[in-house]
Amino acid sequence: MENAINELRSIVMRAETSWTDTGLPRVAMVQAEACASQVYEPMLHLVLQGAKTLSIGDQVLQCLPISYFLVPIEVPATGEIHPCGPGQPYLAISLTLDSNILSTLMAGEAMVAKQSTPKHFSGVSAQADMIDAWLRMMRLIGRPDEATVLAPMIEREILFRVLQGPLGPMLRDIARPDGRLAQIRRATQWIRDHYTEPLRMPPLAAMAGMSIAAFYRHFKAITNMSPLQYQKRLRLLRARWLLLFDTQDAASVAFIVGYESASQFSREYARLFGMPPARDVARFKAPKAAGDSLLTAKLASNK
Repeated sequence: MENAINELRSIVMRAETSWTDTGLPRVAMVQAEACASQVYEPMLHLVLQGAKTLSIGDQVLQCLPISYFLVPIEVPATGEIHPCGPGQPYLAISLTLDSNILSTLMAGEAMVAKQSTPKHFSGVSAQADMIDAWLRMMRLIGRPDEATVLAPMIEREILFRVLQGPLGPMLRDIARPDGRLAQIRRATQWIRDHYTEPLRMPPLAAMAGMSIAAFYRHFKAITNMSPLQYQKRLRLLRARWLLLFDTQDAASVAFIVGYESASQFSREYARLFGMPPARDVARFKAPKAAGDSLLTAKLASNK
């Protein structure tokens, strides 16, 4: 297994410092030394080297080397990368989840051991069979003829390995088109598309097909945030991106992302990121940080 891990690491060392397309459907890789604040899409994430700390709502997820975790729904998260040391950056691979592919695997659910449903955003150790499947997948980079035939089969194998493990129940929930996740996801999609607008619970609950009380309870259980906290995280992550890569000042950005008060924006920004907007952005625009990418290109698509 150690040889397989080392080969995987050597492949992922070719990645850029933001999520890099591998040419394989839904598969991306990254090597990084900066923090990891972004909106995470539903995906399987395998950590190969270094570690990552993610704060999702009030839960802190520790992502250790040779472990994987699932993101079941789009969530805004703040985090920090922990490289192993000089010349040993954080290395990871991701597989964006396709509900159609997942649904085809459910036919074999009877073969999968039933387990208790885990807490969302749990991380578990990757076993040898999963590492082997990932290695065969990543060896297909640059081999488009082979990838056309083999990548879909290996993707199904990787997902099947997840179904067999502790996160299998969560993966099944993601695949169910009529489950709680799908209901809440309709609401999170609306919030993402309209994050600058005032939030009203009755229409969101109706969108999810729930009472207001049930909607609030299930939303928080799945995203680890209340709907209002979810919206605030989206606004603040977008604001940080604008402050870093646009010429707007903090007061202007506050109004762009939906705040009515610049002072409230500054307080909530400092509460999430540890310091006020101007100081936070200044440290990333300093010469020593000029090459760091705080927010990945994926965040830019979540406008």
